[in-house]
Amino acid sequence: MLFKKIAIAAAVATTLAFVGCAKKTEEAAPNTEAAASQVEAAASAVEATADAAASQVEATADAAASTIEAAASTVDAAATSVAK
Repeated sequence: MLFKKIAIAAAVATTLAFVGCAKKTEEAAPNTEAAASQVEAAASAVEATADAAASQVEATADAAASTIEAAASTVDAAATSVAK
């Protein structure tokens, strides 16, 4: 008799736990969708920032290359002037 009562209590506890987990899963679905939407928005922001940074780096590299070319021309002119 005691074993039967323990088995029934265990079955009821298992059922309640299962139903409780199912409810949490249903409630989590909208939260998951919202989180996915936020992750997608963050990814878009990161991509835009990366594109802007890449453009900035490219512009800086172009400016540095121009400066180096100008410095090389100045060095060549100075070397030619000294050689004469």
